[in-house]
Amino acid sequence: MTTSWLIILGILLLITTILLVVTYNTARKRKLLLRVQSTAIENQVRELTAQNKIQEQLNHEKKQLIMLVGHDLKGPFNRIFALTQLLEMTGTFTDEQKEYIYKMYSIVGDGLNMVRNIVDVRKIEEKGLDPYPEKLNLPAVILPIIKQYNVLADKKNIKIDYKTPDKVDMITDKNYVCRVMENLLSNALKFSEPGKEVAVTITADNSHVQIAVADQGPGLSPEDLTKLYQKFTKLTPRPTGGESSQGLGLSIVKMLSNCMGGDVQCQTRLGAGTTFTVRLPLELQLNK
Repeated sequence: MTTSWLIILGILLLITTILLVVTYNTARKRKLLLRVQSTAIENQVRELTAQNKIQEQLNHEKKQLIMLVGHDLKGPFNRIFALTQLLEMTGTFTDEQKEYIYKMYSIVGDGLNMVRNIVDVRKIEEKGLDPYPEKLNLPAVILPIIKQYNVLADKKNIKIDYKTPDKVDMITDKNYVCRVMENLLSNALKFSEPGKEVAVTITADNSHVQIAVADQGPGLSPEDLTKLYQKFTKLTPRPTGGESSQGLGLSIVKMLSNCMGGDVQCQTRLGAGTTFTVRLPLELQLNK
């Protein structure tokens, strides 16, 4: 009987020893695994920190580059633009020379609009949209823009037909209205063939004003409409006078229109032109 108990105790002791060894090895392996995982996590954290520093540096360089474009290039573009106008008014040129002057004028105007759009996008991405409403007469604000783009339109043999009431009083952001109009007119002229017409119409009711810019261009496809207001997206139509297209103008129109409490709609038909209509409240209500 004593021998049997000794055997049982020996077996139990052996089992206990085996369990202890297994438990010890398991704990050791787990500890080693945790150490490996901890080292891997630390390495990943160091890599992410280094990548974040690189990304921060790249973002800083991008901001500096955009500031350079916005401040240091806009001035020279404006001066060349004015000098080109002056050159055309004061000189006598052959038809070929006039064509070269027009190309210079068009390229500089196109470049100036590109710079403005890049600056607009930077401001929107960094600072958001913070409108400054003021009382204004909308037709009086838009008329100088029409006159400015009439110069480009004449060179391309395109007529701008401007129809508006004498007075439409609004309380909104003047700069935003101007940028919306500049981009819509620029696009309409850019994608219109010579000899066509661009119609700008302003209508108002008791609460809203509508600004419609209609061209006689090639129109937009259903696929174009799905990506109409995306940044840096080029649509199917191509500029007809060699102008550049960065895919920023319509996205800026959309963002600024929304910021002023309005929206923009597009009506188009392939081969029959496109109309963009911006609908804005007569009084901009700021969120408190």
